[in-house]
Amino acid sequence: MNAENFSASERLVTAAYVRQGAQGRRAHELRLRALLEQGKCPEDGWDESTIELFLHELAIMDSNNFLGNCGVGEREGRVSSELVARRHYRLIHGIGRSGDISAVQPKAAGSSLLNKLTNSLVLDIIKLAGVRTVTNCFVVPMATGMSLTLCFLTLRHKRPKAKYIIWPRIDQKSCFKSMITAGFEPVVIENVLEGDELRTDIEAVEAKIKALGAENILCVHSTTSCFAPRVPDRLEELAVICANYDIPHIVNNAYGVQSSKCMHLIQQGARIGRIDAFVQSLDKNFMVPVGGAIIAGFNESFIQEISKMYPGRASASPSLDVLITLLSLGASGYKQLLKERKEMFFYLSSELKKLADNHNERLLDTPHNPISLAMSLKNLDENNDAAVTQLGSMLFTRQVSGARVVPCGSVQTVNNYTFKGFMSHANDYPCAYLNAASAIGIKKQDVDVFLKRLDKCLKTSRKEAKKQKTVNEISNSDTGTEERLEDTHFNTGKYALV
Repeated sequence: MNAENFSASERLVTAAYVRQGAQGRRAHELRLRALLEQGKCPEDGWDESTIELFLHELAIMDSNNFLGNCGVGEREGRVSSELVARRHYRLIHGIGRSGDISAVQPKAAGSSLLNKLTNSLVLDIIKLAGVRTVTNCFVVPMATGMSLTLCFLTLRHKRPKAKYIIWPRIDQKSCFKSMITAGFEPVVIENVLEGDELRTDIEAVEAKIKALGAENILCVHSTTSCFAPRVPDRLEELAVICANYDIPHIVNNAYGVQSSKCMHLIQQGARIGRIDAFVQSLDKNFMVPVGGAIIAGFNESFIQEISKMYPGRASASPSLDVLITLLSLGASGYKQLLKERKEMFFYLSSELKKLADNHNERLLDTPHNPISLAMSLKNLDENNDAAVTQLGSMLFTRQVSGARVVPCGSVQTVNNYTFKGFMSHANDYPCAYLNAASAIGIKKQDVDVFLKRLDKCLKTSRKEAKKQKTVNEISNSDTGTEERLEDTHFNTGKYALV
């Protein structure tokens, strides 16, 4: 209520009580005013009542919530289900206009304000996370892969002759398909093995640029966050190459906001070389539902060009989700999550190394990867080729999600490109391995339960692999195969000869 309404209320309720209520309301309004004036993530998180009050205030600014509104257009924010309307806080019009996802909608001042504030808060968090010279960003209602595609399509207008994208290999389908979908030809640069780590082959990148001609290359498409033993690309060296050859540089920073090391690489790359845009996922970095990403960069006009490339209006759901999340956490809450994630990374690394030693395996040495870890499965692989993939199935059925088991030598074709050793980021990585990651929101209990279940699965897998190896050895002997098999204790279940 405004001041006049509070004053009118004093005729019905004791004035002192009404004034007390007005003071309580003003405490909420002071928070809203600070947010609107500063456009930054509040230091301390808001309570739910303040957030909901703010969202309802925004919603009644949209035309579909006007009392007596008469809509005769084809898009009037009509929603059949009351449940759907409440789910979206009656913010129905989405964001942007047909020509620009960042533009203000005349029918939806509240939704437009939500969009502007969300982008402002996210920019503040990106600076807080380590990329302090970023100048502009916007939330787009697409996951990382399609957001990368949007960046490539924007560059097409700047470099009409270009047909190639230089791409240091990372075995993740969406980032590869983002280039294909945009209509470009990926030029895959194989990684080099340094110890256990797979790192960027800088010399191969520069040689390929010289061979193809800089004018024929749309951009270099590099990666920060990735599964070990691959580590973040050498962003500083790549950024210098891009600056020297006047080639755009797009960075896939999918889950890198949560890592100070990944953000530092981007900051340094932009400082000494060239980075045109970097893309990060909302769900991986801010713990919201899948379906949104942030496109950010150091040249404000280029980021605006990307936003204008998005055709039509867009869903406001990702913006609404991340705005609610950041207001709930506050800057201090998000910083605490980053701190806890880093602590859990060291705990997971220490405990996984102990487990690996107990099973005569080893934690691969990947010091340049700040989020993902890898443990060898060399002994398991030597006993039985199928044992490695079976371990992955065992973990999944025991409700361990996110762990990746990577066998040697798997081959996969993606959009007519064949990758040898797919998932391992290299044609011939020396051993099979298992991945685990310490991502934002992980708890000590998650690590402890994972290690306990992994230990049991490894023990079971070894027993099964040894049984199968014995069966195979007997089956391959020259004489007395059936008799010897009958003498073993393995002629039951799936090991029985039929």
